[in-house]
Amino acid sequence: MVTAISPQVSPVGRGRARSVPAPTPVAEVFLRAQSLNAARHAASLRPFHQDEFGIGAASPSDAHIRAANRLLDGLRQPLMALADQVRLDAAAAARQPDAEALQGLLHKKDRAGQLVKHVERTWDFYFELFGQRQSRYGEWLLAADRIALDCYQAIYTGLAVPRSIPAPPPLSFMATGFTPATYRRGVPLTRLGKRGNPFPVIQLPYHRLVNPWTLGAVHHEVSHNIQSDLGLWEEVPRRIERRLREEGLTAQLAQTWARWNKEIWADLCALLLGGPALVSSLIDVVAMAPASAQNYNPEGVHPTPYLRVPINLELLRRMGFASEAVAFDQLWNRIYPSGQLGTIPREMLETFPRATALVVDTICYQPFSQLGGKSLAAVTSFNRTHDAMTREAAERLAQAVDPGIVPARFLVGAARTAVDTDLAPSGRIAVNFYRALLRR
Repeated sequence: MVTAISPQVSPVGRGRARSVPAPTPVAEVFLRAQSLNAARHAASLRPFHQDEFGIGAASPSDAHIRAANRLLDGLRQPLMALADQVRLDAAAAARQPDAEALQGLLHKKDRAGQLVKHVERTWDFYFELFGQRQSRYGEWLLAADRIALDCYQAIYTGLAVPRSIPAPPPLSFMATGFTPATYRRGVPLTRLGKRGNPFPVIQLPYHRLVNPWTLGAVHHEVSHNIQSDLGLWEEVPRRIERRLREEGLTAQLAQTWARWNKEIWADLCALLLGGPALVSSLIDVVAMAPASAQNYNPEGVHPTPYLRVPINLELLRRMGFASEAVAFDQLWNRIYPSGQLGTIPREMLETFPRATALVVDTICYQPFSQLGGKSLAAVTSFNRTHDAMTREAAERLAQAVDPGIVPARFLVGAARTAVDTDLAPSGRIAVNFYRALLRR
């Protein structure tokens, strides 16, 4: 028991005694604090409101907010139940404050604290994701959203049979670091408490947003999500491995190409969606010192960087852009002359041209039931008409003229063309690129 402090004399009351309440016992104060803290911490991880991240076009949609809240609700329910248990145990310990009761409360408090941290990681993820939409970068992220959505629309409207429309659509997110990434719909994530991610998240480095002609990353990352949403995540590697084995490649080589399937599929789908400029974006990323570009990782999920460009050039030729493919190929061979082959196995190099043709044909030119019996290239493929539209859009971006009805997914190529042909200063092209997307 804390000793009560003697009453003080109020200087205002000219000698009149002012009563000071006797303090509460320390144990009672402690118990009340544990109950209060647990309850308030749990309650603070509340559902998001539909208007708390703004109401402009860049704000997360109601569907995104609802999806995040549904996921959080499943995590919060056991937390609220545990916080209520802390309250009951604190009340019981107040009636009988012995060591057993106090320690029992502390066990519940520890469990509640761990669960709070678990839920808070997920809550913080969405709070930051949605909060970025209110920042000065919100409009850049909105532009990336519109490119991603246009990629989805191009694929889903080209299918031979109706498919359930995935919702909510992708939401873009800015992060530091060099590499873009994506969180696919429905994939359990550690930071989400091993729960399924409710909508695609496309993570873009700041420097890509500053230089929008490098945003072929959006096409690539959204293509990962499209492959998953179409149910091709398992079918594509099976097809690749079977095709290569039927054509005489060893089991080890066939398995390697099958393991690379997701990154190859994303590269090729992005190229079909965005055109030759996507190869320029790819070269920006994979052109590196020979020791790195030609370093073969037998367990890697990405093709060796040196091999990635020729795989895309095989598709570019089949799309009807032979002269562009030749130009890129000449550049690539000038950067990496023959003989500088790093650690890539000889068998991989010897079979590479044939395997590349087979893999590109399998992914892009063979029918899949998931596509309604069509091939990916029949669903959507950038062609010479699209290229003319993109080049005209490049001139308009350079002149700050609205590029009109050109699809959003083509504007990355338009910005790339404008920069590569020096139609205007790069800063002006970047401003006009975002302006064109935000007018939609």
